[in-house]
Amino acid sequence: MLGGIFCDLEKAFDCVSHEVLLNKLKFYGIIDIKNNLYRSYLQDRFQRTAIMNGLDNNKVSSEWAIISNGVPQGSVLGPLLFLVYINDLPMILQPNGVPLLFADDESVLISHANPIQFKNKINAVYRTLDNWFKKNLLSLNTVKTQYINFITKNNKLIQREIGDISEIITSAKQVEFLGLTITTTLTWETYTDSIKTNCAQPAI
Repeated sequence: MLGGIFCDLEKAFDCVSHEVLLNKLKFYGIIDIKNNLYRSYLQDRFQRTAIMNGLDNNKVSSEWAIISNGVPQGSVLGPLLFLVYINDLPMILQPNGVPLLFADDESVLISHANPIQFKNKINAVYRTLDNWFKKNLLSLNTVKTQYINFITKNNKLIQREIGDISEIITSAKQVEFLGLTITTTLTWETYTDSIKTNCAQPAI
């Protein structure tokens, strides 16, 4: 049996804790002056919102506010620092799950031949994920986080009992992952149909 938990993080890049990130950089050997350089890069940044007033075409701006969390988006270092931030996640998931990480898209595959052990592993992986996200001050969106049960194409779909987490996250027949539509049977009809539909639409 094989299943997957496909996580959705709320504003992942904006929720990165500066202190947690700097401590992780120290763990990986970025210390002293180099660590202070990253601290200078992350902290004491300000932002505000500016909009154009349609009546007189003047710009209206909010007050400046300090940025207490997050990595600078649109920067070269932003994605790299986020990868450092989540780099220890795969280690704590093993051996119960196989992590699939791509930037802020975190997913885990779980497998076991025994149905009871399979359910136990799914619940153990989800608890591990939830605890890790909380300790690292990231927010898991349980409404958009989904579980999917993979089966062979010739078998009938059986929605297996996944224990306590069934009350928290949704069991789905298909999920969106890195732009692909992943179905329970791991076939591509749904995805290719959507591509054909988009290709058939006239360009604007």
